[in-house]
Amino acid sequence: MKPHLEVADVFRDGATEFLRQYGRHHSANQHRVLGAVSHCRTARLGGTAEYCHDCGHQRIQYRSCRNRHCPKCQGMARAAWVDQRETELLPVPYFHVVFTMPQQLACIALQNKRVMYGILFRAAAETLQQLALDPKHLGANIGMLMVLHTWGQNLMHHPHVHSVVTGGGISPDGSRWVACRRTARKRKPFFIDVRILSRVYRGKFISLMKQAYQRGELEFYGQLSGLVQPAAFERQVDEAVQRNWVVYAKRPFGGPQQVLRYLARYTHRVAISDHRLLELKNGQVRFQYKDYADGQQTKDMTLSSSEFIRRFLIHTLPSRFVRIRYFGFLANRFRKQRLDQCRILLGMRFDSSKTSTQRPSDELDEPQAKPKCPACGGGRIRIIDIPSARQPSTHAIRSPHWSRSLAASGRSPPH
Repeated sequence: MKPHLEVADVFRDGATEFLRQYGRHHSANQHRVLGAVSHCRTARLGGTAEYCHDCGHQRIQYRSCRNRHCPKCQGMARAAWVDQRETELLPVPYFHVVFTMPQQLACIALQNKRVMYGILFRAAAETLQQLALDPKHLGANIGMLMVLHTWGQNLMHHPHVHSVVTGGGISPDGSRWVACRRTARKRKPFFIDVRILSRVYRGKFISLMKQAYQRGELEFYGQLSGLVQPAAFERQVDEAVQRNWVVYAKRPFGGPQQVLRYLARYTHRVAISDHRLLELKNGQVRFQYKDYADGQQTKDMTLSSSEFIRRFLIHTLPSRFVRIRYFGFLANRFRKQRLDQCRILLGMRFDSSKTSTQRPSDELDEPQAKPKCPACGGGRIRIIDIPSARQPSTHAIRSPHWSRSLAASGRSPPH
């Protein structure tokens, strides 16, 4: 069911004020997101009209923006992605591990998204792989799926990586499957102690960030401009090292189907969904959020439409930046071969020709038109293209059948 209020409504309400206050400080990519979300599934992008010659049924379907930051475009993309992943699940425990970074470095990440988010992925993956290969913890090559989120419930900047980790892996010599030994212990839900994870992850992150700084890959503006001086940068890093680097793990999922439901919730999520919006009135938007600092209580927050847009666009990812990544034996290059090897080691029956080899996509394909009328079931459907508001009208729009159907519905042909 369509929500009564959408993020696009807030964007259209506050776009003018937002551009007046913040427009010159935002990137071209963020402006594209603003326009895409605002115009998604509206006449602005054009679409198609279906008209049944038998029963007179007519329906307009406006095109989607297909932007990965748009809440309306993620449902079908999420379903298609989960269908591809279903064939890749193994009958083993799966764990949920989250890696965060302290605020002293998150502010640097906001100005250097591509570099710092890449470091976040790499540090988290190398930490899990290194410790899992250690015989003291597991002694195996594990598989990992990681998803980048950059927001908190209040839409402020909070970069972190959600990791789904297999509860076991392939032995170093490839001869057997090594199952994790500590999943049943209540005090250790993950087979690696999170305190060890945190220390190793912190060391790797700081090392990678310092290397990026020395190569001149980090840029600093505004209040952070002083960090171009090595001494100031070192002080900022030292302060971050003294902070608590939060890494936490949850207990293993109940089974493959629970893993799929989890993935469906996290992989294609955007900063805020339409269903969290409560009210838009007098340029103010009210929405729900969970206050994790106060026992995860559900509370309401009210922001001006322009401030809501500003916070939302903070989470715009760099162009072509991959936000869902795979490591270990799930890495894209050898995924099919390694998964087949895992199935053999686990004694599974499978048909290797039917396993998925497609790479995941953040993009959404346009739905195909149905050949038969959805109302009467057998009528002849005529598909009429509706050009976008920026394109000239075509002769198809002047079809007499289409004109009569529009007149009956009280609508006017697009111009």
